Amino acid sequence: MSTRQAKGAAAEQLAAEYLQRKGLSVIERNFRVRGGEIDLVCRDGKTTVFVEVRLRSSSDFGGAAASITAAKQARLIMAARHWLAHHGETHCRFDCVLFDGPEPYKIEWLRDAFAAD
Repeated sequence: MSTRQAKGAAAEQLAAEYLQRKGLSVIERNFRVRGGEIDLVCRDGKTTVFVEVRLRSSSDFGGAAASITAAKQARLIMAARHWLAHHGETHCRFDCVLFDGPEPYKIEWLRDAFAAD
């Protein structure tokens, strides 16, 4: 595993722990389909929450939030539709957990960060 992959896995673990402290349950990690991946699938009450975790050690290119482009959102939405097709349709939302650095990272949780049209 590369250093970048290790940092990404560590950020996903921190995000999972953070969300669990906030009352969400993690039900799946790294759900992959051709063309897309969802870092964390969580449950918040009756709502399924698809979570994108972004880590940026520098804000040179806009930081973690700026890295969630329209194309990235489209890939997340496509993967979420696959997940829902196999697990049943539920009310859902897309959240982002952002880590902006350098360490110690500032953590930001964007609830309902974007919508599937």
